[in-house]
Amino acid sequence: MRINVKNFWQSEFTEHEDVTALTRQECAEAFEQLLKAATACIEKGGKIFFFGNGGSAADAQHLATELTARYKKDRAAIAAIALTTDTSALTAIGNDYGFERLFSRQIEALGRKGDLAIGISTSGNSPNVLKAFEQCREQGITTVGFTGKSGGKMLPLCDIALRVPSSTTARIQEMHITLGQMLCGALEMNLGLIPQEAPAPMHKAVKTG
Repeated sequence: MRINVKNFWQSEFTEHEDVTALTRQECAEAFEQLLKAATACIEKGGKIFFFGNGGSAADAQHLATELTARYKKDRAAIAAIALTTDTSALTAIGNDYGFERLFSRQIEALGRKGDLAIGISTSGNSPNVLKAFEQCREQGITTVGFTGKSGGKMLPLCDIALRVPSSTTARIQEMHITLGQMLCGALEMNLGLIPQEAPAPMHKAVKTG
C-alpha cells in the first residue's frame, strides 16, 4: 500500500516547523556563547575544526568551506578545517589506530591551545567524536557539540552544547546545518569582515488553497 503523499507532506513540514520553533527558543543562549568563542578563537589566530560521521561529515565539510571560501560576500578567509576529507589520513588512522581515533589523531597533530572544535553527532554518542573531545581537553581546545535532545555521552565533554530539541535524526540534521550556517554569517560580521546586515523582514506564511 502506497503512502498518502499529502499527509506525508504536511506531517514532515509540521514536524520541521515545530522543531525549528523549539530550537529557536532553546538554543539561543548556546549560540551566543558559540559565536563569542569562535570570534575570540579567530581573532587570536586560532582555527575551527569541524568533524562528524555520515551526514554530519557532509555538514562538517560544508561549514568549513563556508568559512575558508565565502558565505554571502567576498571577504578575508577564516581558518577552518574539516577533519573528514583527507582519505589518506582517514584510512591510515583507521587502519593503524582504529576508527575511534579518526579525529583525535588529527586533533593531536593539528590542534593548538585556543582552537575551537565543533563535533557533530545527532546521538551525541559517536565514539570518534567523543575521543576527539577528550583529546581537545588535553590540548586546551574549546569543545562545541552539535547534537540532539539528550546530548548523549558528548554532553559532559562539551564546553558549549547546541542540543536540538528532537529525537528524529532528520530534524536534528536540518537544524545543525541551519545553526552552522547562522554561525558562518554571524562570525564574518562579528569579525568585521563584512558590514552588519539589517534584520531580514518577517515573511508571512503563504496560504494554499
